[in-house]
Amino acid sequence: MVELNVPQRDAVALITVDMQNDFLRGDSPVKASGVKPALGNIERLVQGFREHRKPIFHSVRLYRPDGSNVDLFRRNAVEEGMRVLMPGTQGADLVKQVSPCKARLEPEALLAGEFQELARNEYAFYKPRWGAFFGTELESRLRHLKVTTVAICGVNFPTGGRATVYEGAARDFRVIVASDAVGDASEDSLRELGRLGAYQKDTSALLDWLAGGQRSSAA
Repeated sequence: MVELNVPQRDAVALITVDMQNDFLRGDSPVKASGVKPALGNIERLVQGFREHRKPIFHSVRLYRPDGSNVDLFRRNAVEEGMRVLMPGTQGADLVKQVSPCKARLEPEALLAGEFQELARNEYAFYKPRWGAFFGTELESRLRHLKVTTVAICGVNFPTGGRATVYEGAARDFRVIVASDAVGDASEDSLRELGRLGAYQKDTSALLDWLAGGQRSSAA
């Protein structure tokens, strides 16, 4: 029997989650955990997907100063003056490790639902909540490109990363989690994703697979 959820190398795209300066800088009130061991691998993955000319989608959060678009979990803090992920600030921009040519984000276009082309086959888009699919046009973009498989990396795995895995699997995408390129992911949380049919590969194995090496194994 053919396994329908086996990742397809010729139809894969990379999704990065929350790779923004405010999530990585040390004095930030929303600083992500587990960044240091994952950051170099995230950068390697982005570079590898660029070299193989595969689509890359950078999902980002943006918080309006009045808190009107902020999730309930942080809305009060933003309304009371917490200034993070503010549209147009460097804190909201992509970190240098993943941003092509240090491209600046265009917040108004992103907040309007547009996908900003940062480089050939590489885009940034605004996600209003944790997951990259919720309230966005990501699914339709991927379908248009005939993408069947998504590889996921980035920070904030317990929130944005895991939500993106669930959302992608729920939409019948084949999902690969880059196990050493996701910040703050426990072994137990990664193992549980196997029940969704998600695959798990470390960065070296994923890049080897992308280059035509061995197939991914289930989580």
